[in-house]
Amino acid sequence: MPRSGPAPDDRFFRHIVSSMRNGVIAFRRDGTLALMNDEAYRTFGLTKSASDLGRPFADVLRAVPGAIRVMSAAFELSHLPNRAELRLKDLDRVIGYTLSQVKDDSGNAIGAVMFFKDLTQVEQLAERERLRDRLASLGEMAAGIAHELKNPLAGIEVMAGLLRRQVPDSTDAQSLLADIISEAKLANAIVVEMLEFVRPIRLQVEHTKIADVVHQAMTLAESKAPRGDVIVTVDLEEELPTIEADLHQLVQVFTNLFANAFEALDSKGRITVTAVRSVIEQDPAMIGVQPPTPTIVVDVVDDGPGVPLEATDKIFDPFFTTKPQGTGLGLAIVRKIVDAHDGRIDVNSAPGAGTRFRVTLPITSASGWFKSKPVK
Repeated sequence: MPRSGPAPDDRFFRHIVSSMRNGVIAFRRDGTLALMNDEAYRTFGLTKSASDLGRPFADVLRAVPGAIRVMSAAFELSHLPNRAELRLKDLDRVIGYTLSQVKDDSGNAIGAVMFFKDLTQVEQLAERERLRDRLASLGEMAAGIAHELKNPLAGIEVMAGLLRRQVPDSTDAQSLLADIISEAKLANAIVVEMLEFVRPIRLQVEHTKIADVVHQAMTLAESKAPRGDVIVTVDLEEELPTIEADLHQLVQVFTNLFANAFEALDSKGRITVTAVRSVIEQDPAMIGVQPPTPTIVVDVVDDGPGVPLEATDKIFDPFFTTKPQGTGLGLAIVRKIVDAHDGRIDVNSAPGAGTRFRVTLPITSASGWFKSKPVK
């Protein structure tokens, strides 16, 4: 006769459930909460309390009405969902879940348990792929239209220039034709930038020093926008590791940011450029699976008039601009290039408080691991 093993240890099972990377919520037939693990609290944005056990789950999960609705149906449906998704709009999350009844030895339902996993990142990746496909189709169409517009615009500019030579003594005609040429040039600039925006980015990757990128971009920006009495301070952390990136594309990114800062300051003020090493915090669900991501963070800060609050959310949108003669594609192209490098760009600004653009770029494993303080 085989020997029976030791009796199950309740604490051991509690530790198992508490350590699971999936959320677990169990409740009794009367609706009182029997178990809720740490991942469930984290996913739902709730603070854990020992007094939650024994309370109605609808009270504990009051801030998550979608979960309450699903769990309330545990004893009403004849077939519970084996796999389903729930979109939690208030939390801006998507979870995949399964709901099962807990039955006693006689087969009577005495409770229910919901297992779930946060699918928010998976959903975001899928949405980005769908968006990328749609943009690719739109890009092909836009590229065709832009290409067809370039020749007529060039013709308008040339013809207006010829007309100016034929009416040198007419002030009104000269002014009108100068406006036509100016508008044709602006339209052509929009077409050129549109072509650049819709064209797929092909990175020419090489070992790249951020210091080289910053210095080349500053030189180009000073040739494009008047520096005047603007004071520029560049403070790059010593011995920054190289990154695998397209040097010329990154130079374009920072040239745009520097030129925008010069224009915002209108020849008077200060621009500060800093670069430090940092790490992207891990998703708690990926601890032990995905290592922290080492990065270089570059801040471009000016003490200019700032950006209106209602504009910061749209500042990277195509064709959005606050400049009288802007195309509205410069920062959209900047974000596209940063995205192509698996990086991130953020803006922080307020009227009268200046503007900070932050570009975060990943460091490849070839650059080595390092210790770093989080960037504030």
